[in-house]
Amino acid sequence: MIIEVKIPKEVRKHKETIFFGLSLRQFLCAALSLVIAAGVFLLTKQFLGKETASWLCILAAAPVALAGFFSYNGLTLEGFLWAFIRSEFLCAGPRKFVSRNLYYDLLHRKERDDFD
Repeated sequence: MIIEVKIPKEVRKHKETIFFGLSLRQFLCAALSLVIAAGVFLLTKQFLGKETASWLCILAAAPVALAGFFSYNGLTLEGFLWAFIRSEFLCAGPRKFVSRNLYYDLLHRKERDDFD
């Protein structure tokens, strides 16, 4: 009997699965979105009707489900939103680039030291 363990070539791409091939984050977000969808449906079906309540529960649960499965350049949804807010609002504005030639500065410092 041979036991074979598959190891990805890139170790950083390894994702641990907990339930049904989902990571813990994905599973918890999916479960939470189901709870939200069921709650919204049960609370609104009496007032809005089944069809409208079903659309409303999809719209209410979608952001939570998206949060569990979203990944952009290795960032989760929270990390991506924080980076976006920081770059577009908190640190927005023109950025002035000023280069500095350290070799040139060192050469001129040496020349100034020679004259002193």
